[in-house]
Amino acid sequence: MAVIRTERGLDRLVNFSDATVAIAITILILPLVDEASQIGHASFGAFIGENFWEIFAFVVSFAVIARFWVVHHRIFETVRDYNAAIVWFNFLWLLAIVVIPFSANVISASGGQRPEVYALYIGNMLLATLATRLIGTVLVRNPDLMTEEARADIDRTRGLAELLLMAAALVLAVLIPAINLWWLFLLFLAGPLHALLHRLAYGPSQKAA
Repeated sequence: MAVIRTERGLDRLVNFSDATVAIAITILILPLVDEASQIGHASFGAFIGENFWEIFAFVVSFAVIARFWVVHHRIFETVRDYNAAIVWFNFLWLLAIVVIPFSANVISASGGQRPEVYALYIGNMLLATLATRLIGTVLVRNPDLMTEEARADIDRTRGLAELLLMAAALVLAVLIPAINLWWLFLLFLAGPLHALLHRLAYGPSQKAA
């Protein structure tokens, strides 16, 4: 029996994902809300100093979830239909997203420079990056699921640079924990690395999107 998928079904998938991300990104602030309730008559500067690591972890985690959502949004802007693989890879992505507040809380409570904590935190982000790449791979292999405009602009290297750099950040954070979360700034190299991978895959005549 053929499975009939409707536009409403795709909308529900995207809306459910957006709601999950909204909840996860909101939960991030709750540990700092608890800390703020204990501030009393202490100065705000002292509060910042005492909770700098927790605030840093919150800002990084917020930025990471926001970035993941932007990439997810761009991918689903190209989707006109979906299949079971997209649904389950999307749930894998959501799993990684909802775990980020937990791993962020663990890393903020750890005080820094603990390799196993970085493995949990960055590994969590690597899982989200991998899930995004898998969704993109399904679309590339099933171009009928994409909009006509997207089919004319298929790039098999899209998302690969982020995956490689996130894996590198994970390994380096475990091997050299003194640099801690700053290893995530390797992701700023995603643009040049994507351009290089695109050139290797398609030749110098075609520009990366």
